[in-house]
Amino acid sequence: MPDNGRAPRRRRGPLAGLLVADFCWMGVGAVATRMLADFGADVVKIEDRTRLDMPRRLPFYKGEVRTYGEEDPNPDPDKGGLFNNYNRNKLGVTIDMRTPRGREIAERLIAKSSVVTENFAPGVMERWGLTYEHLRELCPEVIFARMSGYGHRGPHTEYRSYGPVIQAVSGLTHISGLPGREPSGWGFSYMDNQAAYYNSAAILMALLHREMTGEGTLIDVSALEVGINLLGPDLLDVGVNGAVTRRPGFPSGNRLEHPRAAPHGVYPAAGDDRWIAIAVFGDADWAALVTALGRPAWTDDSRFATQESRCANQDALDEHLATWTREREAHEAMHLLQAAGVAAGAVQNSQDLDERDPQLAHRGTFFELGHPVIGEARFEGSPVLFSRTEQDNWRSAPLLGEDNEYVCTQLLGMSAGEVSELVAEGVL
Repeated sequence: MPDNGRAPRRRRGPLAGLLVADFCWMGVGAVATRMLADFGADVVKIEDRTRLDMPRRLPFYKGEVRTYGEEDPNPDPDKGGLFNNYNRNKLGVTIDMRTPRGREIAERLIAKSSVVTENFAPGVMERWGLTYEHLRELCPEVIFARMSGYGHRGPHTEYRSYGPVIQAVSGLTHISGLPGREPSGWGFSYMDNQAAYYNSAAILMALLHREMTGEGTLIDVSALEVGINLLGPDLLDVGVNGAVTRRPGFPSGNRLEHPRAAPHGVYPAAGDDRWIAIAVFGDADWAALVTALGRPAWTDDSRFATQESRCANQDALDEHLATWTREREAHEAMHLLQAAGVAAGAVQNSQDLDERDPQLAHRGTFFELGHPVIGEARFEGSPVLFSRTEQDNWRSAPLLGEDNEYVCTQLLGMSAGEVSELVAEGVL
């Protein structure tokens, strides 16, 4: 195959030599295996040409403005920004798993792999005959990492889900929002990414276990249970104190009760949908805030004389403070308050994170990779830095079916003629 700078090469990193047969789709699966690919694993992403992975069909597209969630009726499968961000450093093959020859190729790949991942609706892998028992026949020490909304055992096993559903069922949505208002939720697919990180950690634990014992592992990650893991303080409050979660004054929104703080919230700043977070924890913080504000007359109000009285009159306090913040650019106000010793931070949007934040720039959180269709583009890196290990960014996400020839001939030992035959039959 021609070397256009994207030809597969020997990987670098602690997971170099690890071959992963990756049946995952969407974000919850792709983010999990991206972590493995970033640090040296050869992750072979298995796709279906007739049923494109959703991130291939969804904007964002570089240089184009669309509504989030708006599907392109004629998508270019290689332009999707979500797909390219989720699947860097991976190999990509297309296999029609509805055909006997397609399933045969998949089994040959699994036999060469030591990790198999999937996040389909429960039952899909079984319909293809890819049960854990059969995978062990193909690769006795295999690690089979499965991700689903509810897990693969129990009365809700067959239920399908996305991030917002899991956030609701796990209880996270119920404890979010403002007092006296309906639950607000945690963003569109927060739990998809959280479940993915748990799956990455589980695979690494299984790899360590195999190094010590030679044994493979069946991993069954339930996104629902990942969500419940984030409820610790509220579960304790209910279990120990007999509290109920929807009660007067709770959820507390941006207010903080333990420890008490006032003012404490997110306040409007100058500009369209711009905000600043401010937190004042005691009299010393309050004195610093008053100085930074220029000692306006309202700060002498007896309602704001002590921390206790400020907490009791937060609505009035927030109204005064919002009048001041609304007239100032968020970062300007942040620096002014921080210089006075007040805890404050601009509420940053994606452009701020990518172009303005000095801390993220220093750590190299965002980096550039070339792509044959969308050109040079920015991607998010790993949130972890190591003293000796570096992320191996060898290539942007695979084009649809880009590595069919390489995987079939170099990894599976097939002839070029056999590959051409499979392409003509529509198997690849």
